[in-house]
Amino acid sequence: MLRPSPLIVQGIAAPAAVLLVAAVLWLVAGAAWALVVLALGWGAILVFHLVNLDRLTQWAATSAEAPVPEGRGPWRPAFSALYRRARTRRAHERDLAHLIERFQSAAEAIPDGMVVLDTANRIKWANVRAQSLLGLDLGQDVGAPLMNFVRQPEFVRYLEADDHRDPIVIDSQREAGVVLAIQIVPFGVAEKLLISRDVTQLESVARMRREFIANVSHELKTPLTVISGFVETLQELELDERQRVRFLQLMQEQAASMQRLVEDLLTLSALESEQNQLADERFAIVPLLLHISADAKGLSQGQHQVLLDIGDAATVIGGRDELASAFGNLVSNAIRYTPAGGTITLAWRVTPDGDGIFSVTDTGIGIGPEHLPRLTERFYRVDRSRSRATGGTGLGLAIVKHVLLRHQAELEITSEPGTGSTFSVRLPARRVQRMPPLSENVPPTANAAAQSGTVP
Repeated sequence: MLRPSPLIVQGIAAPAAVLLVAAVLWLVAGAAWALVVLALGWGAILVFHLVNLDRLTQWAATSAEAPVPEGRGPWRPAFSALYRRARTRRAHERDLAHLIERFQSAAEAIPDGMVVLDTANRIKWANVRAQSLLGLDLGQDVGAPLMNFVRQPEFVRYLEADDHRDPIVIDSQREAGVVLAIQIVPFGVAEKLLISRDVTQLESVARMRREFIANVSHELKTPLTVISGFVETLQELELDERQRVRFLQLMQEQAASMQRLVEDLLTLSALESEQNQLADERFAIVPLLLHISADAKGLSQGQHQVLLDIGDAATVIGGRDELASAFGNLVSNAIRYTPAGGTITLAWRVTPDGDGIFSVTDTGIGIGPEHLPRLTERFYRVDRSRSRATGGTGLGLAIVKHVLLRHQAELEITSEPGTGSTFSVRLPARRVQRMPPLSENVPPTANAAAQSGTVP
């Protein structure tokens, strides 16, 4: 059996009471008094309901955060139900606000720029990274078209296109040399998420890779063309012995050039390999310098004056062969680019801070300041024709750079066109240990000259 709800019971209790009182008065005092009581009672009931209805209407018209009025009588259950519903809604709003806050915090932590756009490509929200990359100010630019800030034609076409499966790469308008990759991802019903990323380094690596492949191809093509031409000549023409020997000699020189290039490429590959860990060893620097000085004199063939200035004997911790290769490349470059009769000075010092400095100073052609930042790039040459004529592969300073990186060392270059250059290698103090005076460590044949500070 269904029982009436408390709300119905409370709703009909007051009218029933008024009817009961009016019926009693009808019997006792007559119809007039009964009608008066009936009118007054139902009027009071009507006013009560109108007041509560007005309170409900006023509450519904105010902020959603306004407290629900307290109801009385039959209105109490209704207002209580509204209160519970409002409390549940506020709890859901708090959870949603917390979720949005967590999403925004996560978006701020992402290293990429993120911008939320509406269907008209107006800005709705952006994280800090996007504001930095695109020059936005979220406090002022919300609702503004994104094209007001990124005006490149290719970006505008991409933004207005329907196909956004692939990103586009554009130059930054805020910082010269910065390259951005931008992609749009639709989400929701009518919103877009624009993702921007700084790909300057990636583009630089890609450019270097393209240049590297082109340069290797060019460097190999030249000697191969020469060798191929001489082979055809030897096959097709009758040559005298002198011509044949000359052609074979030129072919051998070109083959040796290719061999040096391949060896340098293999050296670079080994230096860059993660599996090729640096094997530290302790070795005396003076014997290494004497050996490099002797090789320099052999390479110069008496055309230059080669001096060795040893200021401090020391023990070095590192890869002896790698440092010998780096030092030797610096010396061979100095000899190649110094005219006959010039001077090449090899020097070694230990600074008061304990750093070890090996320097090569020449009186050669010098280098313009615009070339200095790129000297350690692979195949970068200040003068291509002169570099090829001197027999260089264009990889020597790249090898030097990678060797020094493995030893936490630095390469310092000073140069003045027409005067000469100085290339200095600074080894950190933790890799250098000063030794007793040279007289206790240098072989007798080199001791007297080394003590004077200069070994000719």
